[in-house]
Amino acid sequence: MSSVEISTAPVTFDGQTLTLDAVRRVAEEGAQAHVSPEAVAKTLRSRAVLEQLAEQNVPIYGVTTGYGEMIYMQVDKSKEVELQTNLVRSHSSGVGPLFAVDEARAVMAARLNTLAKGYSAVRPEILERLALYLNRGIVPAVPEIGSLGASGDLVPLSHLAATLIGEGYVLWEGRPTPTATVLREQGIEPLRLRFKEGLALINGTSAMTGLGSLVTERAMVQTRQAELVSALLNDVLRGSASPFLAEGHDVARPHRGQIDSAANMRALLAGSRLIAEHGELRRQVQELKEDGKAVQRTDAYLQKAYTLRAVPQILGAVRDTLYHAREKLRIELNSANDNPLFFDGEEIFHGANFHGQPIAFVMDFVTIALTQLGVLAERQLNRLLNRHLSYGLPEFLVAADPGLNCGFAGAQYPATALVAENRTIGPASTQSVPSNGDNQDVVSMGLIAARNARRVLDNNNRILAVEYLAAAQAVDVSGRAEDLGPASRATYDAVRSLVPTLGVDRYMADDIELVAAALSRGEFLAAVGRYTGTELR
Repeated sequence: MSSVEISTAPVTFDGQTLTLDAVRRVAEEGAQAHVSPEAVAKTLRSRAVLEQLAEQNVPIYGVTTGYGEMIYMQVDKSKEVELQTNLVRSHSSGVGPLFAVDEARAVMAARLNTLAKGYSAVRPEILERLALYLNRGIVPAVPEIGSLGASGDLVPLSHLAATLIGEGYVLWEGRPTPTATVLREQGIEPLRLRFKEGLALINGTSAMTGLGSLVTERAMVQTRQAELVSALLNDVLRGSASPFLAEGHDVARPHRGQIDSAANMRALLAGSRLIAEHGELRRQVQELKEDGKAVQRTDAYLQKAYTLRAVPQILGAVRDTLYHAREKLRIELNSANDNPLFFDGEEIFHGANFHGQPIAFVMDFVTIALTQLGVLAERQLNRLLNRHLSYGLPEFLVAADPGLNCGFAGAQYPATALVAENRTIGPASTQSVPSNGDNQDVVSMGLIAARNARRVLDNNNRILAVEYLAAAQAVDVSGRAEDLGPASRATYDAVRSLVPTLGVDRYMADDIELVAAALSRGEFLAAVGRYTGTELR
């Protein structure tokens, strides 16, 4: 079976109430899928409308006609199974690497809920088979490349649909295995696709939406972990509490993300003996006067660099972008996004709900926001490593014999390189290229946008990994561990539980990858919550 950890809390698919977190639980934790009776009833009603019309050989797109540019071709109702099967087979043309198990499960969950909306007119057997796959750990092997995100994610969803008819491959025991072999072992009979069911399975946005849901939820975890290390940075560099005061955010500039980020910073810095109140900083400057006149240069800073004090404004804006993306993804998860749609007693809706533009835009927004998160992390790292900017720390955080030892000089390079790489990952939603005989003449590239966001997210884990390591090293070389606040100390201890202090130079690639992997699993965030009881927004 696929390596999915089974969760006990089931998720109900009703086409109306699915959340991003529920998709994550199904995808990552193996939460069981349950199709609601109401969804089955709605599906039966729309199916009855479709079958009544189809039996009359009424022209219905993709039911008694060809597809796309070949819509003018009429197809007799007697060819229903052949028509639907040929569509799935012909579009199972994806290339490149396969989506990971959790990603493919997220795609399945998104498609199941769209069909459970009840307007796609598939038989309940389709819903039940998708739920069965999720519950048995049968995961379609879906190539990442091939979707234009216009008539939906046709190619990747065809690879999903192919497995329902016993064709293609599934991920089984860690490798792609012929679907027919696995179904035979599991005692599952392949389905025969009837009127519109092949089209309903592949004509929609579920690949970009499923993957986008996972990426956006993980991006929120990454944002919290960026706040975590930002707090440690402020702590060890003896920043000021003033930039995080509630009044400056809740009252003066009440963007929700900024308010939440500032609240997190206050919680993370609580109890620190290193963070100074603004009044204390003002007193320090006052004491440095000579004969009643202020000296030209002091070692006291009323305000520190943006990398320290602008965290709520920068990461708060990242949060607002993610909040917006979450809402658009939630709407799409609970939408009927194929064509045509069938409503009880209404005209058939021949439209374009399959077009992925809303999701393409928000995933590009997520890519942009995460790129800036990486920029902040690398600039914070630079402040720690540059002796002219680190408020008294040794260059490159060398613990002993600078010059003989290079410290973190080399470790900064991959962080800087990854920032540059992130900046090359431009918006996909503006890259429309006409296809399908110019029937699909404006396309969204939404799945590319979701994959781009995932790529930046992964790059950021390595940028943050170097910053976490450097921040812990800064604690060591400054001797300030005992004065850190509880949250900062828990963060420091979590890093040190994985990687020891850098005394003399050593091979560092493994350290970076080890911490990056821990970040991808949210381990440092969990550690701080466990040891301090701090629950971040």
